[in-house]
Amino acid sequence: MAILATSNITLPKTIAAGMFAKATTGSAVAALSGSEPQQFGEVTHMTLTGRPRAELVGEGAQKGSTNTTFGTKVVTPHKFQVTQRFNQEVKWADEDYQLGILQTLSEEGSLALARALDLGVFHGINPLTGTAAASIVAGDRIGTTTNKVELTTATLNTPDLVIEQAAGLVIADGYLPNGIAFDPRYAWNVATARYADGRKKYPELGFGSNISSFEGLQAFSSSTVSGLPEATADSGIKAIVGQWDLLRWGVQRSIPVEVIEHGDPDGQGDLKRQNQIALRLEVVYGWGVMDLDGFATIEDKVANV
Repeated sequence: MAILATSNITLPKTIAAGMFAKATTGSAVAALSGSEPQQFGEVTHMTLTGRPRAELVGEGAQKGSTNTTFGTKVVTPHKFQVTQRFNQEVKWADEDYQLGILQTLSEEGSLALARALDLGVFHGINPLTGTAAASIVAGDRIGTTTNKVELTTATLNTPDLVIEQAAGLVIADGYLPNGIAFDPRYAWNVATARYADGRKKYPELGFGSNISSFEGLQAFSSSTVSGLPEATADSGIKAIVGQWDLLRWGVQRSIPVEVIEHGDPDGQGDLKRQNQIALRLEVVYGWGVMDLDGFATIEDKVANV
């Protein structure tokens, strides 16, 4: 773990507010699917697996049974945390020079937790290691849906038609797509798609960086769709189309920023002995995907798409 020290900071003569951080997009799940209040622990949802059918009854005829069948889906809790160490002198410098370092570390930790929700829901990975987490079952990873559309060299210039195909897979399974999550690179492909005469097909999308809707679907662009940079390898997923209310999620516990000055909170040695302190943020999410058939992924099987 890299430790922040004052040697990494240029103490200014003229104070500039805050710190520069490379822009990193937040949670597509939170943007496309509303959260719901949850108690801590596993939450069981009833699911309607077989709808009742009305019966036409003739005059004086007997009425038959109209069966309805139910199932269950369990929303499982998953805890994520961010612990950041830094030398105690950094805190003093932050107080004396008002650099906003501690506030920035707190904000970046919050962003990491927001991205963790997507990375778990889409790919089932531990953001710190970038590898699959055994505690997140395949049925709660949207990326494991069997509804997949593969990009080819022939469809690189027609991303809108590829999205139509993905939406068609969702509709064919009896669901109504109401949102789409884009990888920023693919959002750019869609935003810059052109007709044969050079006119943009979707001029309202700009460069796709702040996309909010597409063809009547709510839209959001985040690098969590591909899993990068946290994932050890690009998943190849460029977009996810779906009926997003099939994803049930909420925050079961949100633990405020904690300043730790004693002990060994992360296995890196005693804080006091090493003249360090740590910031920790924690959250417990609960989520469950009611039916993976309500989602379709667009995946890149062509290099450098």
